[in-house]
Amino acid sequence: MPLVNVDLWEGRKVDEKKKLVAGITNLFVEITGCPKEAVTVIIRDVPKHNWGIGGELSSEKFKDE
Repeated sequence: MPLVNVDLWEGRKVDEKKKLVAGITNLFVEITGCPKEAVTVIIRDVPKHNWGIGGELSSEKFKDE
């Protein structure tokens, strides 16, 4: 039973998350042959100020995004 954790910067729309969950699930089914009911996808929305890249907070590094 695959469990996929996805960490993303917060701000994605529900429709985008639905497509992401469906796409990840479909890939697991296609590649592994497991039933789609066995695939669990967890999306965690992380604020940019809680995410660091290269020693900087993403909220400072990517101010315009």
